[in-house]
Amino acid sequence: MPGQRRYGMDHEFYRWSPMIRRGTLRWPDNARVALCVLVTLEHLEWNPPAGTYQSPTVAGGRGSRAFPNYLRFSHREYGHRVGIFRVLETLARHDVKATIPMDAMTAEHYPYLVRYCLDHGAELIAHGLSASRMITSRMSEAEEREYIARSVETLRTASGIASAGWMGPESGESLRTPHLLAEAGLRYVCDWANDDQPYPIETRAGTLVSLPAMLDLDDVNALWDRFMPIETYARMLKSAFDVLYRDGARNGRLMVITLHPWLIGQPFRVGFLDDALSHIKRRGGVWTATGAEIVDWYSRHAPEASGRVG
Repeated sequence: MPGQRRYGMDHEFYRWSPMIRRGTLRWPDNARVALCVLVTLEHLEWNPPAGTYQSPTVAGGRGSRAFPNYLRFSHREYGHRVGIFRVLETLARHDVKATIPMDAMTAEHYPYLVRYCLDHGAELIAHGLSASRMITSRMSEAEEREYIARSVETLRTASGIASAGWMGPESGESLRTPHLLAEAGLRYVCDWANDDQPYPIETRAGTLVSLPAMLDLDDVNALWDRFMPIETYARMLKSAFDVLYRDGARNGRLMVITLHPWLIGQPFRVGFLDDALSHIKRRGGVWTATGAEIVDWYSRHAPEASGRVG
């Protein structure tokens, strides 16, 4: 589908839907907020294959250095070796099940982590091939279809479970990505950061559900890209929840937080995550769930979207 320039939306994946004109979404037990925590496990390659695309702003280490950039690689690997266990332990203290975007290289080369995450009740969703290989419009349709298929199949082989969701490395997509995700049998995508509720994305292969991950609450965006002090980040998580909780009294809201164990799992940061989750779980009316659980509920109970306007 080529990009379009016209009044209103520039694409036809979904129509604009102002929140104040929507029907009422109710979560289980009439919860005000559905909380989903994405904990990414992604492998950063030392030397990506020729022809692949790595974001020039990929986080970790101290800027771009000549190959091999040991500082960046080892900084990122902290998440696989230490941070993931600390983060999952923190979530477990608050009865929060993680949704883990896991790329193919992690699934293939870290079988212990696959089993550990599953044993701790996490949902694994497909996350591309590696953090070093984004989807872009430079790919042909055949190349992108093979990339998605390989990502999904590698995770299925490693875990024994078919992934329901997708999060692209660096949230990279082409103009056709939603079509190919639906074609591959995926049911939801976390790359669109434009709402406080799930919503349908229409593709030529059927309907996907968008599970919008809040970009501003992504720890890389806040702590790395914007140099936000960890104290401020924890306060921002609490403030965001408080507003969603207030708004959720009228219409159920969704809070999706994206965490990276190599960053939030550092010993001087993880306590602030613990504090923020304590604040959130102290209130009644919070449904903590995996991405698939939220999407399944939404798909069965979403109100008629009478407020959708072109």
